[in-house]
Amino acid sequence: MSTTPTRAPLTSQGAGTGSRDPRKAAMSGWIGSALEYYDFALYSLAATLVFPTIFFPSENPTVGIIASLATYAVGYVSRPVGAVVLGAYGDRHGRKKVLVFAMLLMGFATFAVGLLPTYGQVGLLAPALLVLLRLIQGFAVAGELGGASAMIVEHSPDARRGFFASFSLQGTQVGSILATAVLLPLAAVLPAGQFGAWGWRIPFLLSAVVILAGYFIRRRVQEPPTYAANTGTPGGRRRFPLAELLRTRPGALVRCILMTFTNVIGMATLIFGVSYATQKGYGNGFSSSEFLWVTLVANIAAVVTIPLFGALSDRIGRRILMAAGGVVGGLLVTGYLWAIQLGSLPLVFVCVVIVQGIFFQMWNATFATFFQEQFPMRIRVTGFAVSQNIGLMIASFFPSIFTAIAPPGSANVPLTIGLTTLGICLVSAVATLISADTRGKSLEDLEGHKAG
Repeated sequence: MSTTPTRAPLTSQGAGTGSRDPRKAAMSGWIGSALEYYDFALYSLAATLVFPTIFFPSENPTVGIIASLATYAVGYVSRPVGAVVLGAYGDRHGRKKVLVFAMLLMGFATFAVGLLPTYGQVGLLAPALLVLLRLIQGFAVAGELGGASAMIVEHSPDARRGFFASFSLQGTQVGSILATAVLLPLAAVLPAGQFGAWGWRIPFLLSAVVILAGYFIRRRVQEPPTYAANTGTPGGRRRFPLAELLRTRPGALVRCILMTFTNVIGMATLIFGVSYATQKGYGNGFSSSEFLWVTLVANIAAVVTIPLFGALSDRIGRRILMAAGGVVGGLLVTGYLWAIQLGSLPLVFVCVVIVQGIFFQMWNATFATFFQEQFPMRIRVTGFAVSQNIGLMIASFFPSIFTAIAPPGSANVPLTIGLTTLGICLVSAVATLISADTRGKSLEDLEGHKAG
């Protein structure tokens, strides 16, 4: 993506405040999202690969897996709180300020995870500290995508909002690739005992670099001119954005929460799927390093497809991509888990690219723009953050639920989990299709959409 600024004409709301610069906004959102989601993805990988044994030892493998995946979910429990607090901060005081704060807080929490003692060293204090830091992570990340995508959408020309906003989503995938790329050689080279003892800590400690890089990147981001102009007008800064959101856009809030459930595809493939493939209790026999490669390939495919689907949403609309991608992706989860059961690594690679790299990205590349378009500027960060993070909080428990309904030793695990995933995706698709399409409409027109 070229970094040469493209100056888009201002609307009347933004007159006199400067020019919009969608390329610079997209690049800054891309870099910031990549750094922050590097931190968040590290925990997701470690929760399936090493945490069950070093923080939650148990004679019953199912208990250890569920406990570890539950701490993964704990990070999502704090996200609605972070969404309310950081969303209000972003709406009242600026997108730039909330992005800098979220980055620094996330980097601190992730660095601290790398310093934690194990269960064998301090007993129950170890998982308690892990849960606390995961809560801080969840709080911090709640403001990231809402603030970044709001900034990009408000900088972008109306006809290309989907394309430019997709780069913040591409950045989240790059962050996951970086996390996997750091863990992959460690898991492959180090003996299992050394990887479990200290090797897994190295990527977390590298978050010290993230703290510094994030600060210098985010402090240079400029506010969208239309936002800067409106914050100086009467009513430009609402005291309680959440109250206005609940009063004026309850329908949009509920629909966006339900649409967020499409993330069940990622939960089924890259969270539960990793446990299903690598944990001894399921007996599928894949190694941790093999499934780090699977995760890496899925994220590389997503990096390629996200801007393509973002641009396509500007041409054909957001709803059709989101609904079709979610339903077909959910339908194909059964095939992906079946490939794991067969023990065929090449087939697993093919399936994960199709399910996670293509069909899920039809939804993932588009939802940030679509969600931002559902809410007026004065509550845009709050509306996006609250709906996305409540939805993700609920969805985060899906991997633990999957393990509970299809524990090690169960028959027909692929069909059980696949049908459950498809059912959830159908609910999300209905919520998408009953929402008004927003393609081609100006942000000023969208400001006047009927409340709710």
